[in-house]
Amino acid sequence: MMRVLGALSRPILFALDPETAHRATVAGLRYMPFPAAAPADARLRTQAFGIDFPNPLGMAAGFDKGAEAPDALLRAGFGSVEIGTVTPFPQPGNPKPRLFRLVEDEGVINRFGFNSEGHDVVHARLKARVGRSGIVGVNVGANKEATDRVADYVNGVKAFADVASYFTVNISSPNTPGLRDLQQAGVLDDLLARVLHVRDEASARHGRKPVLLKIAPDLTLEDLDDIVRVCVARGVDGMILGNTTIDRPSSLRAKDAPEAGGLSGKPLFEKSTRMLAQLYLRVDGRFPIAGAGGVHDVASAFAKFEAGATLIQLYSALVFAGPALVDDIRRGLADRLSSERLASLSAVVGRTARDWAKA
Repeated sequence: MMRVLGALSRPILFALDPETAHRATVAGLRYMPFPAAAPADARLRTQAFGIDFPNPLGMAAGFDKGAEAPDALLRAGFGSVEIGTVTPFPQPGNPKPRLFRLVEDEGVINRFGFNSEGHDVVHARLKARVGRSGIVGVNVGANKEATDRVADYVNGVKAFADVASYFTVNISSPNTPGLRDLQQAGVLDDLLARVLHVRDEASARHGRKPVLLKIAPDLTLEDLDDIVRVCVARGVDGMILGNTTIDRPSSLRAKDAPEAGGLSGKPLFEKSTRMLAQLYLRVDGRFPIAGAGGVHDVASAFAKFEAGATLIQLYSALVFAGPALVDDIRRGLADRLSSERLASLSAVVGRTARDWAKA
């Protein structure tokens, strides 16, 4: 069903400008009843951050910024959905056009700039689904004009403590000026201290919600050392590596490749996976890592686990492969486990990290 749907919808969506096509896709998921995917192979069940995931494939933040369709995405076969990034107050983001398909490269460039409906609107949608099953994380960010950006993250955890399965502190977007400065060790230490304090305060009422830090793939190894040191000292529950990149590989062929913004999709795979491996080696098993960036088929998904990921996330590849990709990856991972006679993916996590780190 999903394969047929993808084949039928692609020509229509590609006839639209990318942002209109994105909005149409989210609206379709929100208002049209789609059949539920078959349950994933039981061997794909994964525990991370104290949460039991039915499978390790998550929808990355950025697709459903306003929590309009998390249940539809869960029915499609994702083991989790991360909504957002959500800022405290509504903001339009950057001027259009701000989303570009690199068809020849199977990549995407965006410079949305945290367009968001704000805490109140998004919280109301998540509040309406309380009692339903499924893991829905909330990716929190800061308003562009905020005078205290750390306070915006703190307020995000306060606002969604009753509805979030977990939180992601997103300091890795390249499209809000100065945001990546929060990755500097001194600022990051203050940010995490305040965020984790308010999380702990809310735990008595709403249960302890894991807090993850999402970082960019563009960091130097020295910066990565500092970030891991702070994360370990402050006791974060996990990390996500990574967001889009501001780099432009020389292999890009699409005419829109020079556009400003963050590059995602297949061209990001090599870089993000090398940095994932570097992160895994530094974390040394002290908390799990979610690998994002360039997952586009079974082989790239499996490579993320081998490089050090306990969970993986995707988004951009769906633009080109369609919704059938979710089930293709889940089935393909199960087949890999069968071929290697393994009981779970935990057996392969990090086994090629040192090779990737040398690449």
